[in-house]
Amino acid sequence: MAVTTAPAVSPATFVRLKLRILGNGLRGSTGRVVLFAVGILFGVSGAVGGFLLLAVPGLLDDRRVAEIMLPLAGALLLFGWLFLPLIFFGVDESLDPARFALLPLSRRTLITGLFAAATTGIPAITTLLATGGMVWSAGLLGGPVAAVVQLVGVVLGLLLCVAVSRAVTSAFSTALRSRRARDLATILLTVTAALLGPLQLGVLAGAERADWDRVAQVATVIGWTPLGAAYSLGTDVAAGRAWTVPIKLVIVLASIVGLLAWWSSTVERAMLGAASGGQRTAKASGSRSAVARLMVRGLPQNRFGALVSREMRYWWRETRRRASLITLGVVGVFLPVSMSINGGGGGFTVLFVGALGAISLANQFGFEGNAYAANVVAGVPGRTEIQSRAAAFSLFVVPLLIMVATVVSLAAGHPEDIAARLGTLLAAYGIGLGVVLPVSVRAAYALPSTSNPFAMSSGGGPAKGLLAMGVLLGAIVGTLPMLLAGYLIGDVWQWLGLPVGLIYGGLAYVVGSRLAGNLLDRRMPELLSAVTQR
Repeated sequence: MAVTTAPAVSPATFVRLKLRILGNGLRGSTGRVVLFAVGILFGVSGAVGGFLLLAVPGLLDDRRVAEIMLPLAGALLLFGWLFLPLIFFGVDESLDPARFALLPLSRRTLITGLFAAATTGIPAITTLLATGGMVWSAGLLGGPVAAVVQLVGVVLGLLLCVAVSRAVTSAFSTALRSRRARDLATILLTVTAALLGPLQLGVLAGAERADWDRVAQVATVIGWTPLGAAYSLGTDVAAGRAWTVPIKLVIVLASIVGLLAWWSSTVERAMLGAASGGQRTAKASGSRSAVARLMVRGLPQNRFGALVSREMRYWWRETRRRASLITLGVVGVFLPVSMSINGGGGGFTVLFVGALGAISLANQFGFEGNAYAANVVAGVPGRTEIQSRAAAFSLFVVPLLIMVATVVSLAAGHPEDIAARLGTLLAAYGIGLGVVLPVSVRAAYALPSTSNPFAMSSGGGPAKGLLAMGVLLGAIVGTLPMLLAGYLIGDVWQWLGLPVGLIYGGLAYVVGSRLAGNLLDRRMPELLSAVTQR
């Protein structure tokens, strides 16, 4: 009996397949065409900007700057190709190995084909054009030979970046198909967005105190690793170190081969990961009843506990709410710690963070939209609705406030102030809740139906800003008497600050929640209409 062998398929077939899928996806869809055009625009901007930036050492005729800048830029590119596919997995689904699971393709054919197709996308072309600035710098510093050598290094560097991307994506593809891992990707994106400001400040502060001799040593070491070896070839030739070129070429080629071998060993598990994952989930979920899985353990088994459980899951799983929590966590820790280290107004900053904690509830009903109709139909009392939402949110915020008080006190060198700072934070947070809860009922507005955690409806941005500023100002003004009392009493406040803050903030919360509950009982239909997207 004749044995049927897998047909020979060239890498060019995969490239044509990818381009055909891309063209078919754009056909008849104006929105996709616009998004693709925007992607090209960003790619061109990145390519031009990167080329000009990496050509600066050559234009300055400074070989030392090139020896520092080019390996570090190459390492940054490699890290970008390493992590972004994990965060944005599924953006280019034509490269998903699971799509080829039923085709009679050998592993080598599949790997070479997917590898060739991955080098034809906008990110790869943008990277190649941007790193062309390195070729320009090497040519100006070392002549045509250095430029040709650097061109080889740039091409190998791109292949290394693509190999890293594909190998890591294949290894983690099974995990990234689950909803929990996709939630983790959203968290990483939000943390990155929230850290932009702190990272900029940190980079600027580090640049002012940088020891460039030490930075040059680090760049030299990176140039001998797979991170920067491919991007330091031209500068080595320009500096008369041509003997390093073959050694670094071996390092880069060995890294590419190793990554492709790893990719080849994991590609089959990536193809079969989806089915096995679903079976594990079904088996694990069968041990508890549906009602028990909806309730958070430790909460009372009644309507209040059910509402708190629902809100806790919403705050952790819904992208907009989770974005608010993560942004609060990053700003809440970074801002007071940096002020304390720099000798700034630590007390007022802590008060600001406590008040900031309540702002996320300013439009708490807008997160749900018309889904709030279920609670209206069920006849949930206003006070129960308000208090359950505040309790669920506080289960996330209060541990953060405890951490902020501890970290700030230790950073300032005054661990004895932890209790007093926590009292100030809790007082500001309680007053913030007392202000924001009635506002959330009276001034709610609709949010767009999108998974983008930063998306706002037309006119929603000013509304959100006004509500946030109003709540923040009210909470700060209400907490100022407690801050003044701490300055006047002195050391005794280290013992009184926590209980006074609990009582002060607790009373403000009780008054605000009752007012908001009574207001909600009278305005449920109007509130539902306000948060429904039209």
